[in-house]
Amino acid sequence: MHTQILATKVGMTQMYGDNGVLIPVTLLQVGPCKVSLVRTAARDKYDAIQMQLVRNEKVLATRESRIDPAARQYQVGEAVDAPFAEKGLKVDISGTSKGRGFTGVMKRHNFHGLNATHGVKKVHRSGGSTGQNTHPGRVQRGMKMAGQYGNAKITVRNLAVASYTPDTGLIAVCGAVPGPVGGVVVVRKQIEA
Repeated sequence: MHTQILATKVGMTQMYGDNGVLIPVTLLQVGPCKVSLVRTAARDKYDAIQMQLVRNEKVLATRESRIDPAARQYQVGEAVDAPFAEKGLKVDISGTSKGRGFTGVMKRHNFHGLNATHGVKKVHRSGGSTGQNTHPGRVQRGMKMAGQYGNAKITVRNLAVASYTPDTGLIAVCGAVPGPVGGVVVVRKQIEA
């Protein structure tokens, strides 16, 4: 059985839980995913399937998933679903966060900036001092500075599945999921720690 599936982020909404508490959920549209390649231990040294997320006859993403060949045999062109997306189960979701380009230290690292009062130079959004004096005479590695922000792979772990509708392929997951609306995410069965 495969342990992950490709989905697209539909957006966020809210729904009532079993105890009547309002919880924020993210809606994910699963599939349709088709098997495009089957890897075998005899030929490729490991067993896996390569699946493609297809929408309007366009391939949005391709992902490889390890399988147990003793459990089930897959065929090329076969549709795969999300057998692990049952209500109450936990999943890990990976996606690419929203890219925000080259940003300053206030937006990137939440610096509060300088005072905007009399006697202060108009450099209110600058990062301030970055180095020391003659010794060591350089900027230390890891200093928080301006730079690329976002557009990185993020994995959010242990999100509970609030609901799953197999006929429409919609999964409601408690909490937030990385990426923009319409972005491709990987829904994975929770990794046992």
